[in-house]
Amino acid sequence: MPDILNAASADEYATAVGAVVDRLAARFQTVSQPFSGASRADLQSLVDAVDLDAAGIGTADALRELDDLFVEHAVWFHDPAYLAHLNCPVAVPAVAAESILAAMNPSLDTYDQSTVGTLMERRLVEWTAARIGFADGDGVFTSGGTLSNLQGLLLAREAAVAAARADLGLTRSDAIARLVVLATDSSHFSVQKSALLLGLADDAVELVPVDAEGRMRPSELAASVAGLVAAGRLPMAVVATAGTTDRGRIDPLAAIADVCDREGIWLHVDAAYGCGLLVSPTRRDLLAGIERARSVTVDFHKSFFQPVSSSAIVVRDRVDLAAIAWHADYLNPLENAEPNQVDKSLQTTRRFDALKLWATLRALGADGIGALFDRVVDLAADVRRAVGASDDLELVGGSDLSTVLFRYAPVGCPEPESDRLVPLIRRVLFESGRAHVAKTVIDGRPCLKLTLLNPETTLAQVEAVLDLVRASGEALRDAAHLDEASESLAAEAAR
Repeated sequence: MPDILNAASADEYATAVGAVVDRLAARFQTVSQPFSGASRADLQSLVDAVDLDAAGIGTADALRELDDLFVEHAVWFHDPAYLAHLNCPVAVPAVAAESILAAMNPSLDTYDQSTVGTLMERRLVEWTAARIGFADGDGVFTSGGTLSNLQGLLLAREAAVAAARADLGLTRSDAIARLVVLATDSSHFSVQKSALLLGLADDAVELVPVDAEGRMRPSELAASVAGLVAAGRLPMAVVATAGTTDRGRIDPLAAIADVCDREGIWLHVDAAYGCGLLVSPTRRDLLAGIERARSVTVDFHKSFFQPVSSSAIVVRDRVDLAAIAWHADYLNPLENAEPNQVDKSLQTTRRFDALKLWATLRALGADGIGALFDRVVDLAADVRRAVGASDDLELVGGSDLSTVLFRYAPVGCPEPESDRLVPLIRRVLFESGRAHVAKTVIDGRPCLKLTLLNPETTLAQVEAVLDLVRASGEALRDAAHLDEASESLAAEAAR
């Protein structure tokens, strides 16, 4: 039977982990496509065949079984043909630091469970705040952008409720019923989910009109705020996005901040995707105005090449975090003089995910990480030029970051047929395992989406995937035309 990790089992630990690392290293050296291509039915059969109530098979056999069951059929984000979602290949020092976390199992809620880990996380939060431009910022690591956005809007809600009670004499429930969050239809879905979780009204998220590229229009924001105030509503927060999920566009942060400052509204910037620009040697100016936000979401596990999970919520004024502090005698009593992070967090037990970022920063340097992010943005620009120059692919808009939107649209292919092919092409590529692309809807029409987050991927490798798109589209069109011809012949024979 496997032992709990301790002095007596240290040799077994080294052997087991060493074997896993050796097998994974071999996989990284030999994997040739992002997915095995196994069908969902086959994968379900493999999972169902494992008897979880059976006697243990031992550590070595259990880990070999994982290699056959999971690793064999996992999605490989480092493969150059993986171009679908906001999943990044991970930095080697971060992976090594992850192994430290798994073995030592620290929890970052109180100082006596983490000691120097608490101080390291605080230092990294302060470093991130300084990169944003917050002179006295603070924050805490979270599990991801969804939780970071939730916490940012929770803080905004508490600030708005306090102001409504003090200035308008409203009760807490009356104030919450009148609160509104302003965002756009390009904002992350977690904004809508956060409004639900925060107990806001069903119509509490007001969608501000956007320009042709999906960016929030500051003039429309000002008009929306004025209309809400006239109707007796209380604008609680504006959510600006620095890197929209579909288009990779950055809202005009400075102009939005002007509106928020003038109206006294909390500005939250969701920079989950665009946070890599904080360390970009060439593109930091794209985030101009972010320093005027009250809170910012960053996802290091997107643009800093960190293993999931590694995110943070960062606030401009550290006092804002006090609104959610909660004390328990057994954990963080009021009289406790030790530093703790649970006062700032929506979570109690929490991984020391900051260790991975610390290791990566020390190994590569901030400029080194930023240069990697610049490479994927440069690559996306090259891919957009290649798509735009093609006579059978249609480019859909541009991007400030590393996304490419397009359709397969050869000469003579009607728009409805091009639209119909989008999900079919994506499915053919996915089920073959040869390439992963995503699909989305822009201005009412479906399109294919590439999200480039691998700094080692080359233009030639992306063009090879575009060739697969073409081949799949052509085969699907031929099959459809054959079906149409068969139906026509059958109808003629029936007559």
